[in-house]
Amino acid sequence: MGLFDFLKPRAQGDETRGSEAKVASLGKTATDIRLQAYDRDEALRQLIELGTSAAASALLKRFGVKVDPSITDEDEKQLVFDGILAIAAGKKGVPLDDAGRSALRQAVIERVRSFCEAAETLTWAIKLLRSLLVDEDYERELLALLERHDTEYVRNVEPKVNLLAALESVKSPGARRAVEAYLSDVNETVRYHAVQTLYAEGDAACVPALVAMLAKEESVRIKNKVAEGLARAGWSAGVELRDALRTGLRDAREYRVGDDGEIDRV
Repeated sequence: MGLFDFLKPRAQGDETRGSEAKVASLGKTATDIRLQAYDRDEALRQLIELGTSAAASALLKRFGVKVDPSITDEDEKQLVFDGILAIAAGKKGVPLDDAGRSALRQAVIERVRSFCEAAETLTWAIKLLRSLLVDEDYERELLALLERHDTEYVRNVEPKVNLLAALESVKSPGARRAVEAYLSDVNETVRYHAVQTLYAEGDAACVPALVAMLAKEESVRIKNKVAEGLARAGWSAGVELRDALRTGLRDAREYRVGDDGEIDRV
């Protein structure tokens, strides 16, 4: 390896500006809620200027903490969001050629994906995925992340709720089927969001799954949500599911199931 080969920045730029120790130190400062806002802000900006995927990983951790006041919290998270996108675009750190920028972008996406697999909340990270990926890849990532969860009890349901909310804008049979699985989640909030997402996706093929859900559903709030959505969308359960729908909605007294399986508000 010649001198110029040694000096040439690596694809990810991880070892051209700052050591792992520097990134770790800045990352610790950036997420310390006890510090003054200007101290965190300076650390965040230094990480952004490093322009590496390791720095992006440290920046992502800022999404996992909250500071007061809320406006400061939002401003700092917006700075992180914009900064990670700038890093992924190769606009920070050392200059890179096309291949280097492409490799850096992929490395940042990998860092965001890894963060999503363990984070307590995914709102900002999902926004990053939406900005970094084309539609098909974005859908694939959301579904892969959702598959890491199940419908059993978990202490924190926010990641599932975040993913279901993000899937409201994804309209495909695959997304619909993935969301339908969460109609049987043990957590009422998750089930509620699954119903909401199915209506947002606008695919009437979900009606049988909604009717099947009602057979075991105990929450009147969710039953009303199902009835309201069916009435608004004008989706019919058909004669074959009419009786099951009537039975499932017997507690939703504001709605009536007609002989043709359609729902009307009383």
